[in-house]
Amino acid sequence: MLTQTTTRVLDPSELGDALAILESDPVENAFVASRVQVAGLDPWRLGGEMWGWYTDGRLRSLCYSGANLVPIRATPEAVRAFADRARRAGRRCSSIVGPAEPTAHLWRLLEPSWGPAREVRAHQPLMVTDRPSAEIEPDPYVRRLGKSEIETIMPACVAMFTEEVGVSPLAGDGGLLYQARVAELVGSGRAFARIEDGRVVFKAEIGAATPRACQIQGVWVDPAHRGKGLSETGMAAVVRYALADVSPVVSLYVNDFNTAARASYRRVGFREVGAFMSVLF
Repeated sequence: MLTQTTTRVLDPSELGDALAILESDPVENAFVASRVQVAGLDPWRLGGEMWGWYTDGRLRSLCYSGANLVPIRATPEAVRAFADRARRAGRRCSSIVGPAEPTAHLWRLLEPSWGPAREVRAHQPLMVTDRPSAEIEPDPYVRRLGKSEIETIMPACVAMFTEEVGVSPLAGDGGLLYQARVAELVGSGRAFARIEDGRVVFKAEIGAATPRACQIQGVWVDPAHRGKGLSETGMAAVVRYALADVSPVVSLYVNDFNTAARASYRRVGFREVGAFMSVLF
């Protein structure tokens, strides 16, 4: 008997099936799961479409298509189907990001029509911890920011993004979307910083959060204060907040060439459990 396969945009009524796939790996899928749990599958609320790959009418794999293109539990057959759909639609995303193996396969199929990429980060270790650091004392001056401090944190956020991604988040729309995202994180109590004399010297955010796992992003130390251990004590503080208030597991992913950051995160208590890949346009 032949297996029947198809790919299409998920209907909002399929939310339960989508969440079952996302929750099969709550750490790996934290980014997309956090969005779906809040917005459901309606494209307008979700900020993109959720594509599904089906075999004999059963949902097997997902792909989030928004500002990022993210394969989720994607088999090789599903990756090929998602690549075909993405190729027909044309590139609308600013990056492809996800688990390294399916993301690499997806990029190989899309590169002839979507390439060249501005940058490919083929191996970004995924790290997790489920307990406060036993080695590093949390920085007592790192705290949750209030809504009145958005203007204080914004220059540090812009500096971090530009340093990490290679382009300014203020380009294009003048930074309206980026500023709205920072305001959302601050407003939800997921932005943390150490501030001295009105300037941010360390910061990080909990960018994605579900009841089972959360993901730290945007870790940054003012260049004038680097080499003082602030990244380790600051991260220990953010992990403490995350475990106490957000999720039982804290994750992040880091560029493999950033050996200093990887060593720092290990000292804070993180361990490597997998790898992501990012293709930046």
